[in-house]
Amino acid sequence: MVRKLNIDGDGQGDLAGHGGEQRAVLVYQKEAYDYWARELHRSDFVMGQFGENLTVDGLADEEVCIGDRYQIGEALFEVSQPRVTCYRLGIRMNDTQMAALLVGRGRPGFYMRVLQEGLIRAGDAIELVTQGPERMTVREIDGLLYLPGHPRDELERAGHVSALSPGWKSSFAALLQQKSAGGGNAGLVSDISPPSAWAGFHATRIAAIAHETADVVSLELEATDQTNLPSPLPGQFVVLRLQPPLLGKSAMRSYSICGVTSAGHYRLGIKREPQGTVGTFFAERARAGDVIDMSAPRGSFILQPGDAPAVLLSAGIGVTPVLAMLRALVDTSSQRKVWWLYAARNGTEHPFAAEVGQLLGALPRASSRVWYSRPADRDVLGRDYDVSGHIDPSTFGALGITPDAHFYLCGPPGWLDAMQTGLRTWGVAPNHVHAELFGSRPAIEPGVVAEAKRAPHAPEGEPGSGPSVSFARSNLQVRWNARFTSLLDFAEACDVPVQWSCRTGVCHTCETGLISGDVTYNPQPLEPPAQGNALLCCSTPNDDIVFDL
Repeated sequence: MVRKLNIDGDGQGDLAGHGGEQRAVLVYQKEAYDYWARELHRSDFVMGQFGENLTVDGLADEEVCIGDRYQIGEALFEVSQPRVTCYRLGIRMNDTQMAALLVGRGRPGFYMRVLQEGLIRAGDAIELVTQGPERMTVREIDGLLYLPGHPRDELERAGHVSALSPGWKSSFAALLQQKSAGGGNAGLVSDISPPSAWAGFHATRIAAIAHETADVVSLELEATDQTNLPSPLPGQFVVLRLQPPLLGKSAMRSYSICGVTSAGHYRLGIKREPQGTVGTFFAERARAGDVIDMSAPRGSFILQPGDAPAVLLSAGIGVTPVLAMLRALVDTSSQRKVWWLYAARNGTEHPFAAEVGQLLGALPRASSRVWYSRPADRDVLGRDYDVSGHIDPSTFGALGITPDAHFYLCGPPGWLDAMQTGLRTWGVAPNHVHAELFGSRPAIEPGVVAEAKRAPHAPEGEPGSGPSVSFARSNLQVRWNARFTSLLDFAEACDVPVQWSCRTGVCHTCETGLISGDVTYNPQPLEPPAQGNALLCCSTPNDDIVFDL
């Protein structure tokens, strides 16, 4: 019995990555079995070997088109998208390269949605009822997303195929809008950073230090060769590397750029955390003239061009990147509607308050609202803050904000989750919500049973003797060990939070910022990552490397 979501008794094991109306039934061809038997010199295949629901005679990927409708028994199906192959097929086939092979050889198989439920039987004839528009085959659509090139006319054609699943449509729309000169695949990676101004680290000098609150300092950095640092995009961050004798051992931290002075210096906002060695150094021991290594500005959390209303929404030290956006709006004499929404515990933990007030005063269409969760006795309602309590997105409408604005969020992880959930509930489109996360990104490990994670650490067993591998966000630096087959395996052994799916260089889920160093790919990915990035799943280090991970 075929139903809207699957076939009775033959459903999907991992509903996070498979299943749903767009991927109800997976089809693979007997002819493809014969092809792989020859190519892989195998004779041990059984039906269902490739994880499909229906093994069919005919319906080749180079002939079947998205939108084709087929009658099988009592059920009516419509082809919705190519198969998205994950790492599980490699396990089942005992060949880790299968995901890349299926795409590279143009034999992915395809999914169908169920238009009419009904009984089907082995041996039933497959009757073509209606041909899909544009006549774009499964193989063409699959290569258009995963292989280099992405011809614009073909992307536009794909956008006209109404039966194509929403996920694939959004991927092609992102490729059409991609403007980065640094390459990469915007259809697979939603946050491609603009190309970096330089590779690795450059020596910079502290030009000035100012104490904004008891726990926050602003740090002004200049180039040691007296040249002006290239202008970052508002919202980007840099990685600082401190080495002896400034600290007892080498350490790296990421900090947002909260502004650029007229002399071409970068200004950073740094909070001293409890037991935080680097923040404590800057708050207590750093002096003008100290030399610090700095990466080029990075990150895709940037103020979008145009006239759309902008809501700069932050909490705590999350103020730093949106402060850079606010300053950029002032510097360009923006006429956009701007809302400054900020949350702090009280006035003693409210950095840059006076500066923000001055900047907002220079924008003709700016509004502000400040929340204190625990106002101090000295804090005055209406002067220091506007609301006692916590930010609630459901109240934004009363402030004159509309869901079509662009929202720029930065703050602690729990706060970010709450804001994103609230905005989604309020009806804000996902592509209008831009968020920056301090610290490690959440892991994506499809199909892996959740278990308690340890803090990042060196791998168990004999230490490696290869190049140094540094995970900047995780504050971990270890030597590469050749017993690992990839940097993804190595990161997992270190309990560094990682994101992955195919593990063979196809899906780009593991694409990560490469701040310094170089890697070797084996196998080569189907499409290279963006400039300044690397794919962890199929790479090993050539020399000392630093990841934004």
